[in-house]
Amino acid sequence: MEFNSNKAIYLQIADTVCDKILAGELKPEDRIPSVREYGATIGVNPNTVMRTYEKLTAEGVIYNKRGIGYFISPDAKEIVLENNRKEFMEVELPAFLRKMELLGLDPDELLSKSNLII
Repeated sequence: MEFNSNKAIYLQIADTVCDKILAGELKPEDRIPSVREYGATIGVNPNTVMRTYEKLTAEGVIYNKRGIGYFISPDAKEIVLENNRKEFMEVELPAFLRKMELLGLDPDELLSKSNLII
């Protein structure tokens, strides 16, 4: 796994897990690799993976069955969708609109000259 230096590694790992949930690669009640297993697979310290799992557990995306491992929550997809939508609306969209304004782009012009289908 390649990491971006602009974002904490544990957050990038969390994003990857969430993307796999949205893509259907990870389904409700699927067991995910142990902290050590996943750390070895992607080449990071297990403490970093543990931090990711703690974040995802706090959000309700995964849960821990003591002595068995971590699993995808039954409503993980809905939680991830809600979190991603919120981040898009509060962070990404305002930045995008600001960039459009700075470049002097009109939304209608943008839509007419792009290959976007809305």
